[in-house]
Amino acid sequence: MPPAPKPSSPCTKVCVLDAPTGLCCGCGRTRDEIAAWGALSEMQRRTVMAGLEARMRAAGLTPLEAPLPS
Repeated sequence: MPPAPKPSSPCTKVCVLDAPTGLCCGCGRTRDEIAAWGALSEMQRRTVMAGLEARMRAAGLTPLEAPLPS
């Protein structure tokens, strides 16, 4: 049996919440979405991920990425 596919995640390993908006500066999810992520179905995850770019743009945030190790 082939290994199960890796679950989808928008995580960029930044994990810093923007205080005014409550959105993660890395991926754009809310604290509640991050906490519930493991329990969401793949369809629910894709639905959340489909709106993240627009959500970040509307909040005036640019997604951050974790720095590469030196």
